[in-house]
Amino acid sequence: MSVPLSILDLAHIPQGGTAAGSLAASVRLAQSAEKWGYRRIWYAEHHNMSSIASSATSVLIAHVAAATTSIRLGSGGIMLPNHSPLTIAEQFGTLETLHPGRIDLGLGRAPGSDGNTMRALRRDPAAADTFPQDVLELQGYLSGDTRIPGVHATPGRGTNVPLYILGSSLFGARLAATLGLPYAFASHFAPGALREAVALYRREFKPSAQLEQPHVIAGLNVIAADTEDEARNQFQEGQRRMAELLLGRGRAFTPEEADALLASPGGQQVAQMFTYSAVGTPPQVQDYLEGFTRHADADELILATRASSEEAWLRSFELVAGLARPVAA
Repeated sequence: MSVPLSILDLAHIPQGGTAAGSLAASVRLAQSAEKWGYRRIWYAEHHNMSSIASSATSVLIAHVAAATTSIRLGSGGIMLPNHSPLTIAEQFGTLETLHPGRIDLGLGRAPGSDGNTMRALRRDPAAADTFPQDVLELQGYLSGDTRIPGVHATPGRGTNVPLYILGSSLFGARLAATLGLPYAFASHFAPGALREAVALYRREFKPSAQLEQPHVIAGLNVIAADTEDEARNQFQEGQRRMAELLLGRGRAFTPEEADALLASPGGQQVAQMFTYSAVGTPPQVQDYLEGFTRHADADELILATRASSEEAWLRSFELVAGLARPVAA
């Protein structure tokens, strides 16, 4: 690979599985990924989703960091409008203090939930409007140049935890460029504006204390297996589960019912989320990843896989690891 590879761990709870099992699997993946040479693993903040166990993102990062020694760990991302910047500065300042040089803080402005859950989080729907100001406030707490006189993050002050702006639109691209921060595009589920957003980010990027040159991380789905048929079957199962999650309203479906759901107008929107997907044997996946890297003008790829079992999930990342560029010390 011409660029480094990283992992987005969705902390998936399989049907019939438990959150405890999912979190244990995340530890096993991180320990293996550290040996395999991946650059970083990120976990996303989602709420009120029965199939995702990463809602308390900073707690999960702490747990995985304590079980590993060198791989970078972070959020992909923290939905900052759900929180006060000071609270996140304290959480990630604590993580950086405990695990120096290993913590990333990716930030998004979406709720990571539905309307009812937003209310349960006590989130103000207008909070997304102040996202740029909140990022700057958070950055001030972590650098020590607080924007709120007399208020400091302890731990956090002076840790300079690196910030990343996550997005799937031109808004995030422009903000990342203006602030001179790395930009991660969520093309693994929202592919539409990828090329336009990356071009805007590179064109308008202004160097900062954190970053001298633009850095683009692009997300995509990967299913690697020992045979192409196995990979295709795993990919089809992943699409079925996504259709059930987003359209099934809690119902369980037979494979035939799930395929019918995917064939519906709503299902076509689900399928569109998988636009950027590398599926097949390692050589086939490598060809796709190299082409996608050029297409996305990416400096790094972050990979999500929706394999239906832990064994297939780990095997997919293991096979792809053989393609990875070694992580710089």
